Amino acid sequence: MPELPEVETVRRTLLPHVRGRRIARVEVHDRRLREPVPESFASRLEGHRVVGVRRRGKFLLADLDDGGVWLVHLGMSGRLCVGTPLPGTPHVHVQILFEGGEKLYFQDPRRFGVMRVEAGEPELALGPDPLVEGVDGEMLWALTRRCGRQRIKTLLMDQRRIAGLGNIYANEALFRARIRPGRRAGRLRRAEAMALAAVIGETLEEALAAGGSSLLDYRDADGREGGFQRRFRVYDRAGLPCVTCATPIRHQVTAGRSSYYCPTCQR
Repeated sequence: MPELPEVETVRRTLLPHVRGRRIARVEVHDRRLREPVPESFASRLEGHRVVGVRRRGKFLLADLDDGGVWLVHLGMSGRLCVGTPLPGTPHVHVQILFEGGEKLYFQDPRRFGVMRVEAGEPELALGPDPLVEGVDGEMLWALTRRCGRQRIKTLLMDQRRIAGLGNIYANEALFRARIRPGRRAGRLRRAEAMALAAVIGETLEEALAAGGSSLLDYRDADGREGGFQRRFRVYDRAGLPCVTCATPIRHQVTAGRSSYYCPTCQR
């Protein structure tokens, strides 16, 4: 968390505030993130104009006018916020002032975020992006054959295989496809893999339309909460009735992550 819909929502709300603007000053208050903010970070940004902002999986990529790329990963609790933090706001790692007065700051209580500047296109070992390339049914079927011993939810969350899909939306997509998260990928039938590929895109598009899911820290760049958490069918609903059959939703841990499923609807 944040996952693909949240990061894409941040990108869309951030873009009008930064595109075409020149960075006047960068203040690094705390370098302690998952990767320490580089000593050269401020000097690599100051004086350069932001040409545009892209997304690849869970990464935000701001293109600079010198060909560099400002890379941001929000980690578990990172937020890119337009404006100036209130006095005493904790965990503000970086503040950025643009010519014309627009301001931006990065806040990350759990310090799993990443922020650096690359000289060119970053080398990211990521699979296809479901909202850009899409998740092809034949590709997913072939993937389940190659990685047959893996749990299907673990496979879906492997960023090298599919970029941007995290715990929330893997649970939700598996419910829609009527597949239990703990099933071995190799035990899926071809029709199930095809159905799963289709609902991955549908789930992400629906979440994006709702502005993502706000559970704890997530807000978009303008400070607004998402609304998809009110539409969860299984995620974080352990003990509550299934929206389809009223059977209580179950919880289990799969590869260290919480999985939620309906024992009646999912096989």
